[in-house]
Amino acid sequence: MKRYITFLFFGIMNILVASGCSSDDKGSDKPTEPETLAPVAIEKTNSTKIYVHYMPWFETNESSPDKKWGYHWTMANKNPNNIGANNRREIASYYYPMIGPYHSGDKNVIENHLLLMKYSGIDGLLIDWYGTYDVNDYRMVKENTEQLIAMLDKVGLEYAIVYEDRVTKNAVDAGKAISVTSAAKTDLGYLQTNYFGDSNYIKINGKPLLLNFGPIVLQTPAEWTNIFGALTAKPTFLTLWDQSVEAGENAAGEYAWVYKNSTYLTNFYTNTKPKLSVAMGSAYPGFKDFYAEGGGGAAIGWTIEHNNGATLEETLSMAKNANVNYLQLITWNDFGEGTMFEPTVEFGYAYIEKVKAFAGVKSTESFFTEISKLYNLRIEKKGNADAQKKLDQAFNYFVSMQPAKAKQLLSEIK
Repeated sequence: MKRYITFLFFGIMNILVASGCSSDDKGSDKPTEPETLAPVAIEKTNSTKIYVHYMPWFETNESSPDKKWGYHWTMANKNPNNIGANNRREIASYYYPMIGPYHSGDKNVIENHLLLMKYSGIDGLLIDWYGTYDVNDYRMVKENTEQLIAMLDKVGLEYAIVYEDRVTKNAVDAGKAISVTSAAKTDLGYLQTNYFGDSNYIKINGKPLLLNFGPIVLQTPAEWTNIFGALTAKPTFLTLWDQSVEAGENAAGEYAWVYKNSTYLTNFYTNTKPKLSVAMGSAYPGFKDFYAEGGGGAAIGWTIEHNNGATLEETLSMAKNANVNYLQLITWNDFGEGTMFEPTVEFGYAYIEKVKAFAGVKSTESFFTEISKLYNLRIEKKGNADAQKKLDQAFNYFVSMQPAKAKQLLSEIK
C-alpha cells in the first residue's frame, strides 16, 4: 500500500510539471520563458531571388567609444544632437528613418530591419563590407556586420558579402599590410573561415557568392587569380556592371547598379545579361545624394527623382520583363545617397509594400506597423524583464510566420 501511495504521489507531480505547474510555483506570477520557434519561409509566388544591399556603418553617440555620432549621420557639418521643432535630429540626409538615426550594431534595430525585410518577401542581404583591418571605421563596420549575421539565421534570411576592394590601399597606407593583394588575401581568408561555410550564406552554382564594389584598386585578372589562389575554392564572383574584364575568368558575372536613368538598366538587360553566366539585376526607388550639402565632397552630379514610387515601379517592372534570377534592391539604408527602402518619415512603408507585391507574397495583410510597434516597445520597456520576454515571444511568432499571434501579444503589453 505504501509503495502505491508513493507511486501515485510522483505520478501527480509529473502531471503538474508537464502542465507547467509544481507544488512550489503553482499560481505564481513568474514570467514564462519565451517559446523558441524555428523560422519559417514566407510564402510568395515570384521565384526571383530578392536581395537587398545593406550598409552596417551607422554609429550613434551612445554606441561609439568617443561618444560621437558616426560620419554617415554627420558627414562634415551636421550634428544629430541638434533636435528641430519637428523632433527630428539633424542628419546628413534629405530623408529621415522612421525609427530615427541608429547604431547598426543595435540588436533592436537589426531585429526591426530583418523582420521588415522578411515580411516584404526579401530573401537575403548583400552586406557592404570593409574588411578586417583596424583602419578608419572598418573595425566598427565588421563588428556591426557580425551582430547582423548573428540574427539572420534566427529570422530565416540569407546573406552574402559585397567586398570594397578600395580598403586594401588604405590598409597598406596605414602600415597594416605589405601590399594590396596581401590585404585582400587576409580579408577573403577571413570570409572563407568565418562566413562562407554558414548554412545561410548565399550559394550560387554550389559556391559562396561574393560581390565586389568595383574593382577599384585590384584591376587586373592576375591580381584576382593570385588572391583567389589562397582560398580552398573560388567563390561565385560578381563585379559591378561592365567591370568583369578587370577580373577576367575569375569573374562569374556582373551585377547592375544605379546610374543617371533607366537607360543603363535597359542596356544591361538587353546587351550584357545574355553574355554573362550569372547576372544580377537592380531596382531602386531614386537617388539624391547629400554630399555637397553635408560637406562630404562634391555632389555625384545627377539625381533620379523618387516620383511617388514611379521610379521603383519602373525598375521592378524592368527586372520582371528581363526575367532575372537574382535581383538586388539598392539600397536598404544608404541615407547619404537617398536610395533607401527602409521605412522613412517621407515615404512610410510604400517601398517595401511595392517589394512585397513584386515578390508575390501570398498574405495580403500587412504587419509592418506591428513590426514597428515591436521596436517601439523594445525601447519603451527597456529594463522591464517581463515585457522583454513577451516581446521575445512576439519576435518568435513573427519569424515562424504566426503574425496574428504576435499582433495579439503586442496588444496585451501596456
